[in-house]
Amino acid sequence: MSSNGQHGFGSGGFDELLSNPFADSSPKTPRHEVTEPFKAAPSSPELSPVKPQEHAPKPIEREAPASPVSRPTPSSRRTPGGRMTQSVVLDLDAGPLGPLGGGPLSEDSSPTTSSPTRDSRPSRTDQVRQEIDALTLQNNAGPSRKAQEIPGLSRENSYSRSVPEPVVPASKPSHIPLEQAAKPSFDISVGDPQKIGDLTSSHTVYKVRTKTTSSAFKVPEFAVMRRYRDFLWLFDKLNSNNPGVMVPAPPEKQAVGRFEEDFVEARRHALERMLVKVAAHPVLHRDPDFKLFLESETFNVDVKHKEKERAATSESRGFMGGFLSGAGVKFVEQDQYFEDKKNWLEVMEYQLKVLSKAIDGVVRQRKDLAGATYEFGNSLSSLSTTELDRELCNSLAALSDLQIRIKELYERQAQQDFLTMGNTVDEYVRLCGSIKMALQARQKAYISWQTAESDLTKKRSGVDKLKRQGRTQQDRLSLMGDELVEFERKCNQLRLEFEEVGKLLKTEFERFDKEKVEDFKASVETFLESAVESQKALIEGWEAYLTYLDRDEQDQHELVGDSNGVFEEQQTSTNQDDRQVEAAE
Repeated sequence: MSSNGQHGFGSGGFDELLSNPFADSSPKTPRHEVTEPFKAAPSSPELSPVKPQEHAPKPIEREAPASPVSRPTPSSRRTPGGRMTQSVVLDLDAGPLGPLGGGPLSEDSSPTTSSPTRDSRPSRTDQVRQEIDALTLQNNAGPSRKAQEIPGLSRENSYSRSVPEPVVPASKPSHIPLEQAAKPSFDISVGDPQKIGDLTSSHTVYKVRTKTTSSAFKVPEFAVMRRYRDFLWLFDKLNSNNPGVMVPAPPEKQAVGRFEEDFVEARRHALERMLVKVAAHPVLHRDPDFKLFLESETFNVDVKHKEKERAATSESRGFMGGFLSGAGVKFVEQDQYFEDKKNWLEVMEYQLKVLSKAIDGVVRQRKDLAGATYEFGNSLSSLSTTELDRELCNSLAALSDLQIRIKELYERQAQQDFLTMGNTVDEYVRLCGSIKMALQARQKAYISWQTAESDLTKKRSGVDKLKRQGRTQQDRLSLMGDELVEFERKCNQLRLEFEEVGKLLKTEFERFDKEKVEDFKASVETFLESAVESQKALIEGWEAYLTYLDRDEQDQHELVGDSNGVFEEQQTSTNQDDRQVEAAE
């Protein structure tokens, strides 16, 4: 901020203005012609300057002190491009320092802006701002060459030196539809699993690709590399940042076989489902940690920096942090709605676990059947190589090829069963755990509230005790009175937080019920389509084999018929030759 001398105010005059900012300062404020705040340009006589309102007191015309900064007169010039430029005369009696926060310029002053003060006539300020906005649109391309050549209007001496030009990022669209801004779209995929590291620190990383219309991100399309523990970090932060929200959970850890192809594919699919669910959630997709996870190129460094900031924030909470301990407070559910939901959750989780176990058994049986079919096909292939009869040899070889194709069908169907029904059931088993965490967040909010109520009661008792002691404890009584007000405020805040968590949980249960129906419906449809396609492929294979057998049998009959015909022709020819020999004799 500029000093008082730079704006032409003495120390006494400036103190008087600060002590009485709403006083009418129009008799003391001269009219100044101020060029456009963003770009310096020649003035125009064809466009009349802005006139002050009729009800405003007319300022006393005074001769402005001489300044080394030359000011343009209210005249007009036409730039080489034919664009008119205009200087605006601002009435600075809207406040002690003017509506733009600047004061009169003295002889030794530099053209810088000062902090804005309260305006006694907002209508005048709005009118000036509208004029400035209109002129800014004309000057976004920069000052004309003629304006740069005028003395006193260079970049060094221009009034616009202290006002930076607005910067519009080129990668962002200038206009975003309202619906798109309110509910941005996300297209997230997790793929390209790669095993990196040595024998002791080996792990799998995944490429997370994101396409979004959200204005919160720097660019609309980007990709980063993340490992499994990064997804666990995101899950923990989303839970801590959003109490009462059912956060989609990542798949569970597995120590054995974590680099096998089937396991890596199953985990990749589950991690992708997690991110898609988070992006579709109306609350979670706005979480700053979710944004950090999706687009940060230096993820580990940013996480450490954010953890330090959170640690510093938690240390600065003061004595109110003791409310969150909840020692000695037991939660007793008073809302029948949540009691029914808890009972329903226990039953549903048990049924989902039973279904998940049954699906695992079906998948395991299909894989065993595929292995047995493969062994059967290999045995047929070995037998076909030792058989002497060509017809039987070809039939056994064709049957062996068919069994190999059936084995591939069984393996594909087992994988489809796991990726459709199996993954959906496992996802909702994990969601049951997320629901329990959301309910526990409500319990913690209740315990914090009740602990605050207990501490508030103790504080009130202490204040009442001091009041009964008379005037000897007035200083301490005043201090405890202030603490009591803070305790009451904090207690009321915790009560509101508990109520908000309850309302949010009810909304989350409604979303959960709706999404559960949609997800299981889509999963069952995909499961049935996969089973039907697999059976069709199996039937087509057996029909093709039967067609081969029929064609081979027909070809064999034709071959036998041709052989018999040749034999008969040879026999007839031999008989004729014998008769000719007998006749000659």
